[in-house]
Amino acid sequence: MLDRLKKFFASEPALQSASSGTVDFTLIDASLSGWFNIGTGELLEGFPILPEDRVLDIGCGDGAFTHFCAKMKAEVIYADIDPARVAAVGLRLQDSGARALHPLVTDGNPIPLPDAHVDKVVAMEVLEHVDSPTDFLNELVRVGKPGALYLLTVPDAVGERVQQKLAPPSYFEKPNHINIFGRDDFERLVAGAGLIIEKKSYYGFYWAVWWSFFWTCDQDFSPPWHPLLESWARTWQLLLSLPDGARIKHALDEVMPKSQAIIARKP
Repeated sequence: MLDRLKKFFASEPALQSASSGTVDFTLIDASLSGWFNIGTGELLEGFPILPEDRVLDIGCGDGAFTHFCAKMKAEVIYADIDPARVAAVGLRLQDSGARALHPLVTDGNPIPLPDAHVDKVVAMEVLEHVDSPTDFLNELVRVGKPGALYLLTVPDAVGERVQQKLAPPSYFEKPNHINIFGRDDFERLVAGAGLIIEKKSYYGFYWAVWWSFFWTCDQDFSPPWHPLLESWARTWQLLLSLPDGARIKHALDEVMPKSQAIIARKP
């Protein structure tokens, strides 16, 4: 499975390790959390991408999740507020095998798509950035077909409280994180938009700690990485290689994840 994942994402910068320069252990970590299952076509366990799907990936960023959907041969609308990012994602997807690709530059207010237009909606780490999460989520619901499936993630409040003590003030100012969601708050937001929650999950303890260490390293967001970050990457890689590593990872993910995910369905 790892060899297939490495080959699948070999050219995807968004999935390269932020410290070790290898996709190996970060893909192992992601797959242990249920992400990127090539065999079942699930972007996250419980969220399959089918060739007949029309998928909206809003806030697509560097395009890692768009890439997976495209490789599953779906029709993909990849949207972001940053035109340069949308253009860069388009270049990487040229030979992806997608049934169709549609770039879209938008801030999501509103989303320039018709009502009931898409089968799957992916909004990864977006809601914490928007002025009105309720209005933004209502737009996502509007463009989904009846029965559409939604994959929504936000940073977990526990990790965000740590960042509030360590990160510079700009981390919690526009255009960065202006909303923090407790787990109950996130569920109420999704249910309040009329969606039926089907699954909740928590993941990314490795990255929650990585970001906590990052602020003391006095460097920008590119390698060569500080020895502290390299050491943490090696430690986590060693943990995942141990017989009990996956169980420990899941326990830590539950207590202090980087992010929380909800899979929900439009009635």
